[in-house]
Parts: sequence; C-alpha cells; structure tokens
Amino acid sequence: MAKSHTPDPTTINLIGEGSEVEGTFKCTNDVRVNGRIKGDLQAEGKVIVAEKGVIEGKLVARAADVAGRIDGDLLVEDRLVLKGTAHVDGSIRTGRLVVEEGAKFEGSCTMGRLDPARKAALKNGQSAAREVALKN
Repeated sequence: MAKSHTPDPTTINLIGEGSEVEGTFKCTNDVRVNGRIKGDLQAEGKVIVAEKGVIEGKLVARAADVAGRIDGDLLVEDRLVLKGTAHVDGSIRTGRLVVEEGAKFEGSCTMGRLDPARKAALKNGQSAAREVALKN
C-alpha cells in the first residue's frame, strides 16, 4: 500500500493568484498554483492547480490534483486527479487517473508505472507524446 503524503505546510510552494512565473520552476516539495506558470513545472512532491491556476508547459510531479488549466504534457508518477473544473490540453502519462464529471481533456493518456530510464528521459525534456510513440 502506498504511503500517505501529508505535506508540511512550511514547505509548500505557492504561486499566488495574480502572480506569473516564466521559465522552468523546479522544487523538491509540494506546489500550489493559483496563478500562472509560463513554462515547465517539475516537482518531486504533489502539485495542486487551483481553479484559477494555469500552466502553459509541461508538468512533471509525483502526484497532482488539477482544477484549473494545463496546456502541455503531464507526467505524474503516482495519481493524477482531474477535478470537474479542469481543462487539460496535452498528453498524459500517469500511474493512476481519476477524472471527475465535467473535466475536459484533449490528448492521449497512458497509464502504468514508468521504469527509471523512461522517467529520467521524460524529466529531462522528452515529451510524453514522444515517449508513448516510442513505446508503440
């Protein structure tokens, strides 16, 4: 059984509403996006994209809950939850997927564990769509 991840509130990165980050944002813990990221987000923890949150780039994370918008590929190692207000336009690669009624998703989806070599390649810039194409 997977261990429950309880974030330490002092180590959560917050991109607040009205804030905009450009470029690649990397962190070793959890992230909550209430604002906008124009670029890639790579988190070793859980990512929460709030209803008003937007990511225009690739998302790489251990787990993610998405209620906002993502225009780009998603690589989520464990569990990805698309809330009813989510809008995702891009390829998804995840261990487990939960889609709530009302969520919008356009792209391809592949589920299952990644071997370490594939995970490293994806984190280093190879798109999820390309990874799926290579697998097939």
